[in-house]
Amino acid sequence: MKEELKLLIEAQYPLIYLVTSEEQRAKETIDKIVKDLNEPRHIFSWTVTNGMKEYGQLSNKTQHNTTNAESAIDWVNRKDEPGIFIFNDLHPFISDATVVRSLRDAIVSLKGTKKSIILISPVQEIPIELEKDIVVLDFDFPNLEDLNQVLSKQLNQLRTNHEISSDSREKLLYAALGLTKDEAEKVYRKAYVKADRLTESEVDIILSEKKQQVRRNGILEYIEQDETISVVGGLEELKKWLEQRSGAFTERARNYGLPQPKGMLILGVPGCGKSLIAKTTSRLWGLPLLRLDLGRVYDSAVGRSEANLRNALKTAESLAPAILFIDELDKAFAGNGNSSESDGGTSSRIFGSFLTWMQEKTSPVFVMATANRVERLPGEFLRKGRFDELFFVDLPSFEERRAIFDIHLSKRRLDISHFDIEQLVTVSDGFSGAEIEQAIIAAMYEAFAQDREFLQSDIITAIKSTLPLSRTMMEQVTALRDWARQRARPASTLNAEYQRLEF
Repeated sequence: MKEELKLLIEAQYPLIYLVTSEEQRAKETIDKIVKDLNEPRHIFSWTVTNGMKEYGQLSNKTQHNTTNAESAIDWVNRKDEPGIFIFNDLHPFISDATVVRSLRDAIVSLKGTKKSIILISPVQEIPIELEKDIVVLDFDFPNLEDLNQVLSKQLNQLRTNHEISSDSREKLLYAALGLTKDEAEKVYRKAYVKADRLTESEVDIILSEKKQQVRRNGILEYIEQDETISVVGGLEELKKWLEQRSGAFTERARNYGLPQPKGMLILGVPGCGKSLIAKTTSRLWGLPLLRLDLGRVYDSAVGRSEANLRNALKTAESLAPAILFIDELDKAFAGNGNSSESDGGTSSRIFGSFLTWMQEKTSPVFVMATANRVERLPGEFLRKGRFDELFFVDLPSFEERRAIFDIHLSKRRLDISHFDIEQLVTVSDGFSGAEIEQAIIAAMYEAFAQDREFLQSDIITAIKSTLPLSRTMMEQVTALRDWARQRARPASTLNAEYQRLEF
């Protein structure tokens, strides 16, 4: 970003929009760029409270009558010398007709004058009149080198006596990736105050700041998962694929020449563990899990939905490497082709923006999506290049139901030897993992109401009184199986063997 900004200034672009909440760091970057130019230029900074002032001057003298935005832009137009003119938080005023006109006049006036206006704001607000004349840049979060300087500064200021190992320093730096410089400074101080030292043991304190960042976003949800992938019964092919890639985002994988995995789509029958496998992958890979609720993206204000999605994806990238979890993708993007009639094309634009981001993203954000209805998914999602792999999760086999009963009974009782697992597996044919769990819970409620321990017979009664989804939605399940047989990779070992035999 720094090189791009320098190039724009040298090329005398009149209007640049820098999207960032790190106002001071952005100004420091601009100052360094200007000092490296062959012809140095003065830097002026405007705020609505103080008007236009020369940046870095001790006198801090305000230019006369420049607190008003239009007056400040007019002052820039009339100034003869080359310079960089920073406008901080102009976005609340930029939709005003007078301000828009003043900026359009400035664009014409500044051409060829070695003067550039740079708008710095955490919010991207661009009137349609300026879209063709403005260049938008996202100001990058601090990289490892920047954070290393922050950490070294904090260690010096805290005058800590303990030595910090290179391994601890690396973990502290990686934990802070995605935080602003100020956030990193504060959280390093917080970690030191709490533990009276700074080591890798304080990484959790730093990660808590990232959770706050996600909560402030409002669209993403930071999911903490305590259970491991061992709580998932069956799906051995899928688990093997995930385990092979558990180190895919490490430096060792980069040095080996491996590309970073993009994502995976898990299709299947509802209640068969798709969401659970996504959540437990976070623990397996040791990466933060961010759930993107696409329902929260939509906003009635024009252009706000697209901005919400852009901000959510930017937040996910700032926390990378991370897993971005989208549950029931088929519901989120169903019918987007008719959105021009229903919502003015918002859904289509959101869909297009998300597809473009998936195709072009270079950040280590692994997209893990689930879907139940393949016919509702736009074809663009299913083509090669969007996801690394497309898995199909079928109803659990006999062996997989045995594993599911073992897992759920063991979670609730230490001794399960008195249960006849074989009989339970036999009577639960056609049941999903979620339906098996609910049958056990129903049996426990029945026994609890009678103030006794739940028995084998209680579970069998609960199973027999339940009509599984595989029967109530038989046509849909059959159609999904037929589609997946030649288009998706089976998540279960047994189904994979059957598929190989067929071919």
